[in-house]
Amino acid sequence: MIQLTSVDQLISPMPQPFNGKVISADQLNTFIDGTLAKVKQPLVIFGANWCPDAQCLEAVMQLPSVADFIVNHYAIMRVDLGDYDINMGLIERFGLPSQEGVPRVFILDLNGEPINIETNDRWRTARDSHPQEIFDYLQNFIKKRPST
Repeated sequence: MIQLTSVDQLISPMPQPFNGKVISADQLNTFIDGTLAKVKQPLVIFGANWCPDAQCLEAVMQLPSVADFIVNHYAIMRVDLGDYDINMGLIERFGLPSQEGVPRVFILDLNGEPINIETNDRWRTARDSHPQEIFDYLQNFIKKRPST
């Protein structure tokens, strides 16, 4: 496991990465297919800028060590849920009913299958977690690249 270092300091104010755009199921599927074509794992984060846990999760993902790791293994799509009034149906793409509570993090394997369904809502309390704990979670779901 990669450990965070002294250069990995959370920023303030916390980032607000969600843009209020409505995303279609086709756009989500295109993102997933494009990511898999690059032999990276899709990482889909449902959240909202008003949520301190979504902001905290994003701040951890922007730490230099975490950001370098993510660039090498994942591609991220951030899906804004607004006030639970946009993009809610996209959660169903991962086999779960639309439900409130953010952030929800879906990690897919190299075949496009979700591999963290049981813990997709784990970071709804991200602000109570140590940044290393969040980083370890992301590291634990990396799948080996297929042999060529």
